[in-house]
Amino acid sequence: MKKWKIWMMITVGVALALTLTAGDAAAKKYKITVSTGHPPVFLWVTLCRDFFIPEVDKRVAALGKGDTVEWNQAYGGTIAKIGGELEAIEAGVSDMGFVGTIFHAPKMPLHNVTYMTPFATDNIYYVVDTITELQKQIPALAREWTKHNQIYLGGAALDNYGILTSFPINTVDDVKGQKIAAPGPSANWLKGTGGVAVASNLNEYYNGIQTGVFQGALTFMTAAAAIKLNEVAPYIAIVNFGAHFAGGISINKDVFESFPSEIQKIFIEVGKEYTKKLAEAQTARADNAILAMKKGGAKVVNLSLAEQKRWARKLPNIPMEWAASMEEKGQPGKAMLKGYLDGLRKRNVTLLRDWDKE
Repeated sequence: MKKWKIWMMITVGVALALTLTAGDAAAKKYKITVSTGHPPVFLWVTLCRDFFIPEVDKRVAALGKGDTVEWNQAYGGTIAKIGGELEAIEAGVSDMGFVGTIFHAPKMPLHNVTYMTPFATDNIYYVVDTITELQKQIPALAREWTKHNQIYLGGAALDNYGILTSFPINTVDDVKGQKIAAPGPSANWLKGTGGVAVASNLNEYYNGIQTGVFQGALTFMTAAAAIKLNEVAPYIAIVNFGAHFAGGISINKDVFESFPSEIQKIFIEVGKEYTKKLAEAQTARADNAILAMKKGGAKVVNLSLAEQKRWARKLPNIPMEWAASMEEKGQPGKAMLKGYLDGLRKRNVTLLRDWDKE
């Protein structure tokens, strides 16, 4: 073989080796710890595991740079307990996770506007779409994430809330004197009814009712079915407290800003799709959840529209009281309440009470 051919082969070989080495060196591995207080039996965690993470992996791989994400998935309170996710992500103990805004009324009060506005709508899409719009329209709402060193990626609205109890409920009068588990601001839905709200969460409902700590729980049907709450609380009253925005997936701001722009874009886009898929899944499962509990022996009562109005009228004007208290703290409570209710009206929702017009 002529010397020049040998030299050419050597040159090409060296160039190829250098190219491969450079490509390997350029590839990055991003290590991300994801935490939730709830276990994967709940849809918002299931979809984080089964959709968000694999979809990010797929799109990062499609960039063709050899980058990968190494996930440490810590669900069910193994890193952050329910209500502790916000602080864990803020401090960097966890890089990403699902934050239940319902458990952070003092720190994220504007995100609790739906829980301050019962009897609004049972349409999950209307709730999550309206809150998504308000994220853009009201800067203070978005700042509730960034001031805790987090970037909001996608949200969750939960299906229509009712009440599961160990005693029958046919009218609002039946809750008088009864202890009812109620997470966060949903305790307001018992004001004026004589019912006694007890602070609790999904992980405690079953044992709490079984042991008599309380006699029922305010919750949404997909969660009740998931934890088989009807086994200890076989009476289900469909009160139509409404669907509610309960939180979202967020990522530590420092971690997010360490990503190149194309990977940041992937997380944002997948977060939007997670929001849509979760709304679809919650909606699809809600009716089936009630049917499953009926098959398990639950006795379901749909409160009449007249009784729902009667319950709503017993309540003080919680939304306006909340809005006024927000204004006193320098928060745009009135704009937030009006924006939410107008967003529902724009979607042709007829409110049981026009809270902001009374």
